[in-house]
Order: sequence, then structure tokens, then C-alpha cells
Amino acid sequence: MLSADSTTPLAAAQSLYDSDDDEPSVTLTEVFTWLGEKKARIGAFTLGVALVSVVLALLMPPIFTARTTFLAPGSQQQSGSAAALAALGSLGGIGGTLGAKTPDDLYVALLKSDSVVHGLDKRFNLKAHYEADSYETLRRILPTYVRVSADKKSGVISVEVDDKDPQFAADLANAHEVEITHLLARLAVSEAQLRRTFFEKQLQDTKENLIKAEQSLRSVQEKSGVIVLDKQAEALITGAALLRAQITEREVQLKVLRTSATEQNPEVIRLGSELRALRGELARMESTNGGTAGSAVDLPVGRIPEAAIDYVRARRELKLQETLLEGMIKQYEIAKLDEAKEGPALQQVDVALVPDRKSRPARALIVLASTLAALLLASTWVVARRYAEVRRVNDPAAVTAWRRLVSAWSFRR
Repeated sequence: MLSADSTTPLAAAQSLYDSDDDEPSVTLTEVFTWLGEKKARIGAFTLGVALVSVVLALLMPPIFTARTTFLAPGSQQQSGSAAALAALGSLGGIGGTLGAKTPDDLYVALLKSDSVVHGLDKRFNLKAHYEADSYETLRRILPTYVRVSADKKSGVISVEVDDKDPQFAADLANAHEVEITHLLARLAVSEAQLRRTFFEKQLQDTKENLIKAEQSLRSVQEKSGVIVLDKQAEALITGAALLRAQITEREVQLKVLRTSATEQNPEVIRLGSELRALRGELARMESTNGGTAGSAVDLPVGRIPEAAIDYVRARRELKLQETLLEGMIKQYEIAKLDEAKEGPALQQVDVALVPDRKSRPARALIVLASTLAALLLASTWVVARRYAEVRRVNDPAAVTAWRRLVSAWSFRR
């Protein structure tokens, strides 16, 4: 049997362990002994917390979740409209940030936009339903009840609505399809939609200009008395109007093309060359010094009799607007056909049904988690308190410091 000689390594290690900062050593047996001594108190506290958690869990109202899904256009359809999607990033009045990197992100942003939220608020009176005193408050708290997300792999966009009323949750989720349809009807999301809205605006402007040209021509006829020109002047007017119409059509085509192409694009270069040639021809026809005498088409404006010069200009403007109107109508119809071929921009895949089971709260989980937390808290409190008592008994200085601390914070003097 080895002796406890202080010169041996074992004895030296034992002496260091026994004199380690005078800290009281606590074994696992002692810990369980402390817990056993206070088992009644621990059990009572745990049972009390469990009963309270059961009552609170039963008082919590059930929440139902309704879900609808949408399918965004595929990547093959979006290749030609990437620039149109990026252009929407600067649009105002639709809320949030539309600097989306993918079409899915764009449609998620649109579903969360102020335009959609305003429409839903008018339809369901959301401020009163969620007890929001203002629209800003509603916009801040609505993401708590309505969640819009996109699955990056499948491209499916889901809208989930939580509410105490299952019917209201389903109706609110399905109403997103109506509101996003209204929003997309006035926004140009795809390339064909961009062209359609552009030519629609141009067509409306051309109609207004045509009405003004007709009124101007009638005013000139009443002042000058000129009713009809000879064939030579009429040919000049028709030719110049056709050239102006061709120039305007190519300018419009070039403006639309530049939204999705650079200046180095072959189509942009071709249209630019045609525009320069047409403008040069129009300048030659309208020159007062150019042209060949006797030519019906090349007759310059300056050689028309002075009395009819105002009539010529008014008649030419009317002819120009008529020709432009015909061209704009053709372009507008083409854009509408292309838009119809694309199909709906956002398709509803699953219609939200009235949920028949609640999604939360998980009452059993709440009670179990609360009970375990109470048990751990009570056990920790018992062990910590007994450990503090043991340390104070073994360390008189700690007892004195503790009493000073209690005295310092005591209100009794």
C-alpha cells in the first residue's frame, strides 16, 4: 500500500486539489440530495406553472391558415422582357422596393405593394378588422397575418393568411388574385405589354392631334376660301405626309426597341439609317429651292401660290395625322395580339379553401414546454441556493460580504 508521502507525485497532486482556492467541493450525490429535500417545493412550483399554462393555452383563440399559390411566367417568356422588369424598379406608388433580381421577386413585391393592400383594405375593411388606427399601422402589422413568399426552385408564389375566422382567411387569400390582376392590367410587365401600353398612349395622342388638324383645316378654309387644290399640290401633300408618317413610325419603333437593346444592336442601327434617309428626303421635298420644275411629287412648298400656302400646310398636317393614325392602329393591334399570346402574367394555381383545422396554437407543446421550463428553473434555484449556503458556511468572509450586501439594499434602518 502506497504511503501518503508528500514527495511522491500522487501526494503532491492530492495536496493541490485539497487546497484549490478553498472552494467547496460538491458531488452529484449531494446535488440530488438537495433536490430530494426540496422535492415538494419543486413539484408544487412545476404543477402550478403547468396548470397556469393549461389555462392560458385553452384561452388562446385558434388561428386558421388559408393558402393560395400563383405561378409566375416561365424563364423562356421572360427573356425578352428582362429590361421591362428592371424598368419597373423605379415606378412609384406601388410600395416596397421593386429592384427585383428575378421575376419571382418582382411578383412577390407587387403582391406586397401598396396598390394591392389598398384594394384589400377597401374590400375587407382591414383597418377595422385588425384594429389599426391608420393605414401606416395597417401596413406595418399586415405582414404578421399575411405572408407572401416564393419558392426559388419551383417558381411557385404562395400567399398565406392567418385569422381567427377560417372563411375570412380564405376570402382574403383569394382576393390577392383579383387585386394583382387589376394592378398588372395597368402595368407593363412583359415586353408585349410594354409595347401595347406605349402604342395605346400614342394612339390616343394621334386621335387628339387629328381632331385639332381637322379643326385647323376648317378654319383655314373659312379664311382663305380655298376648298380644293390641284393634283400637283395634292400629290405633294400626300407624299410629304407619307414620309412624315414613316419617320414617326420608325421613331416609335426605335424608342420601344431601345428599352431592351443597345445602340450596337443591328435592328437599332438599321432603323437609325432609315430615319436619316427619310429625313433627308423630306427635307428635299419641303425645300423652297429644291426639286425639279414640273414634277408633281418634287414640287416645293415655296412654288405653291401664296394664297393657298396656309391651306397646304393645314391639309398636309391633316393627311399626316390620318396616316399616323392608320399606322398606330396597326402597331397597337399587333401588340395586343402578342400580349394575348403570352397569356396571363400571373396564374392562380391553388384556390384557397376554408381550413377545417387550426394551424396554431399548439396547446400540448405550450403546456409541455412550460412545465419542463418550470421544472428546470425550480431545480436550478434550489441547487444554486444550497450551493451558496455551503460556500458561506465554509467561507466566513463570504458570509460577512453577503450580510453587508443585504444591509446596503435594505430599506429598514
